[in-house]
Amino acid sequence: MKIRIRFLAALLPALALSFSNGRVTAEGINYPETRKVGQTDEYFGTKVADPYRWLEDDNAADVKAWVEAQNALTFSYLEKIPFRDRLRKRVTELVNYPKYSSPQKAGEYYFFYKNDGLQNQSVIYIQKGLGGEPGVFIDPNLLSGDGTVKIRLGEPSRDNRYIAVFRSEAGSDWQEIRIVEIETRRELEDRVKWVKFSGADWYGDGFFYSGYDKPAEGDELKGQNTGQKVMYHRLGQAQENDEVVFEDPGKPLMYFWASVTEDQKYLLLYKAEGSSGNEVHYRPLGGDQGGFIPLIEGFENDSYVVDNVEGGFILFTNIDAPNGRVVRVDPAHPGRADWKTIIPEKEDVLSGVTGAGGRLFCDYLRDASSRVAEHNQDGALVREIELPMVGSVGGFNGKREDTEVFYTFTSFTWPPTIFRYDIASGRSEVFHKTEVGFDVGDFEAKQVFFASKDGTKVPMFLISRKGLKLDGGNPVFLYGYGGFNVSLTPAFSATRIVLVENGCVVAVPNLRGGGEYGETWHKAGSVLNKQNTFDDFIAAAEYLISEKYTSPGRIAISGGSNGGLLVGACMVQRPDLFKVALPAFGVLDMLRYHKFTIGWAWAGDYGSSDDEEQFRYLLGYSPLHNVREGVKYPATLVTTADHDDRVVPAHSFKFIAELQEKHRGDNPVLIRIDVRSGHGSSNTTKMIEEFTDEVAFMFHNLGIDLK
Repeated sequence: MKIRIRFLAALLPALALSFSNGRVTAEGINYPETRKVGQTDEYFGTKVADPYRWLEDDNAADVKAWVEAQNALTFSYLEKIPFRDRLRKRVTELVNYPKYSSPQKAGEYYFFYKNDGLQNQSVIYIQKGLGGEPGVFIDPNLLSGDGTVKIRLGEPSRDNRYIAVFRSEAGSDWQEIRIVEIETRRELEDRVKWVKFSGADWYGDGFFYSGYDKPAEGDELKGQNTGQKVMYHRLGQAQENDEVVFEDPGKPLMYFWASVTEDQKYLLLYKAEGSSGNEVHYRPLGGDQGGFIPLIEGFENDSYVVDNVEGGFILFTNIDAPNGRVVRVDPAHPGRADWKTIIPEKEDVLSGVTGAGGRLFCDYLRDASSRVAEHNQDGALVREIELPMVGSVGGFNGKREDTEVFYTFTSFTWPPTIFRYDIASGRSEVFHKTEVGFDVGDFEAKQVFFASKDGTKVPMFLISRKGLKLDGGNPVFLYGYGGFNVSLTPAFSATRIVLVENGCVVAVPNLRGGGEYGETWHKAGSVLNKQNTFDDFIAAAEYLISEKYTSPGRIAISGGSNGGLLVGACMVQRPDLFKVALPAFGVLDMLRYHKFTIGWAWAGDYGSSDDEEQFRYLLGYSPLHNVREGVKYPATLVTTADHDDRVVPAHSFKFIAELQEKHRGDNPVLIRIDVRSGHGSSNTTKMIEEFTDEVAFMFHNLGIDLK
């Protein structure tokens, strides 16, 4: 890719002829002029111009030429940064250490992922018993020349003979399901295509999955995903013969997914209108199955079945409990008045429940860090599991007959460590400790709290070198998300080290819209409350300035996806507060986001321009529509990729075109468009390249000379 970009840079004058009369900044950057069209849309009597609508067609020749011109300009700028190559070398050194996943059990076999350090994709290994010799099960690096084919293991069949394998290419969300015989490692001929947001839950001689019809040619990466169905695939048959288990043609904009209870008695059907809130339905398996029976109706809350025991289903739910609780529901009497609460709501947020060995493992959040409690299936507390420090934990998955489970613990200064947990005794022992090639003892992490615009107390993690001086001169990397009930909890990142060792403070605030304090916190940053998320992020920067950590000319802001929206909104609302902005694959056109791929599912968090009140609110903060003429905006590097079929690159294309036209001043405003990559880097090489370029851009514009 690098060679191709250099070749394009040499062609820039010729390409620039197609985009003539580009504006030259004080720094001498000649931006390609992006042509405008006379597109205007009317929303409830308000006319809104959309002059860059043509950039939405990623297949058009003029859009491809525009992409090449923008990339050529960006890479010619980045190549002039004197320390860029040294930075890439340092980032490569930092990420070059072995990385392991927790084991996944299938009968007498165990699977795990391992990356030697710089492999583009982690290799999947298999071993017989925990003491067996590992062997390669699947090496994704052999499946493509550029290392952009990803492989994810699904669940094994109930007899542990087969395992489902999910394959995706070039970073796309589209997946193909294949089946491998575990003992022989032989891949069957079955191919199940056009699958998104799905598992493969086994029953009988096949599995249930969620799929779509094949999209129209040219719309694979941008067309609206509609009409998802729950299907049943029987091994050995062609996909076109798969049975439709459930569909709802009258409601094409919905998710459906299915799972089978461990005792194989029930098929569970989940329905969702968006990214949060779902219904739960079920039907008995075997014999005359009949239709699905409602268990939980309505889309205002989140619920899922953890297990099925005598007396009914054990469910997690936040119905009448915004911090979450566990209930038992008798299918014969599913009304809420008949629910039995077995683990009540607490002040800490119940972020997830898993079952294994006849126990329930409850993952709680307290001020955005993990606590784990083990309960019997009647809800009685067995013990609280001691964790090494403030951090994050994941795992505790298993089957009823398991006597052990595995979990992974990490924190900002604690590389991921895998523990083996004995369920009977409650003892944890280190199963695998990550060894990194640098000393994490030089760094420290702490949590602070600050007041947002409306007085709400918001937590924030700060990672820095020990002995940091509060003199107002430290560069700050302010990272946020703030949406979709996602919690930013402490986690180790080798790439952050290059920031901290060069004097940066990495700041991670837990903004409203996330899930750190339950559904109440989530709703406080959603739809007509979304401005609270931006106010929290702005207040985080103001706190760091007032407490002498930094100053406005030393702050870089970063975020991806919903975090890209966050960065875009804050940089246009407060351009004076930030020096550098790094919006990555962001949702930036808030009036049309729902018209592409799976965007319609985000209306629960954002609202929709199809509703008059929500349209006016969205128009008030949509980054694309709030770029003002003649304003000096922060130095901006927008990043996106050609195979991002979740947040389509048109968002970034239109935003940078608007910014390049209206921005005034010597801060560069550029876009970096990766190829054969998606919603996040599609392999290790691309991750290193993209992160290097973002940090090089940031350091150069903050005046940091790489150590």
